[in-house]
Amino acid sequence: MPFHERNGLRYYSFDVFPKNIMQAVFTRRGGVSPAPWSSFNLGGSVGDDPAHVKENRTRLFNAMGKRADSIHDVWLVHGTDIVYADAPHPTSEPPARADIIFTDNPEVTLFMRFGDCVPILFHDPLKNVIGIAHAGWMGTVRGVVGAAVAGMTSHYGSDPKNIIAGIGPSIGVDHYEVGADVIAQFAEKYSQDMDQIVQTKNGSTYLDLWTSNALQLKSAGVEQVQVSGVCTACSLDDWFSHRAEKGKTGRFGALMALGANL
Repeated sequence: MPFHERNGLRYYSFDVFPKNIMQAVFTRRGGVSPAPWSSFNLGGSVGDDPAHVKENRTRLFNAMGKRADSIHDVWLVHGTDIVYADAPHPTSEPPARADIIFTDNPEVTLFMRFGDCVPILFHDPLKNVIGIAHAGWMGTVRGVVGAAVAGMTSHYGSDPKNIIAGIGPSIGVDHYEVGADVIAQFAEKYSQDMDQIVQTKNGSTYLDLWTSNALQLKSAGVEQVQVSGVCTACSLDDWFSHRAEKGKTGRFGALMALGANL
């Protein structure tokens, strides 16, 4: 089963990664935040009390047996910049603006927040590298996963065929209606794949972020890809969804570390 529970927290884990990798995408259950962020909100910029967010993050790290000061996170900007996290991020300093983070240091816990965008987890078992990327429609059309694979190759010497990737819970194509401006940007860059990544129903156009990113991973040479197939907008009991909840909601978190999964 992809879902697990620990210390009252419910989370999704991929089974494509080896057991010596800690990886989890947390649902909205088990926290202290009130509505509309109920209850395990990990986003500090959505209007929730910072004390609630801090308590939720403390619960997360305690549940996973990780030190809170091992965290390395980033300020998401829907781009393709990479942070190579050689050490934990000092909490006294603002996080770097980026949408990809990697580490090969077991003392670092990678962490990102999401609210419909796609969490994409990476691991190279030969180079002992892990990473998380954030792929909304803007990051996807800009090629964030291609940038991530290129970064693993150039910085760590990874061979794409050895990389494992997991496409996590995020908004599914059935709920992700987009406008002509978005479709035009995808058509300009990925014209040969439009029949696979766009669906039209009753005069509306829907974008498939899972397939878009899976195709880009394949194009980058990544052969081992697992798609969770879990739609955030379809299951609001489990997930925050910016689209389905009209912007009044929280953010769920994705965590990854070198070390035994729980």
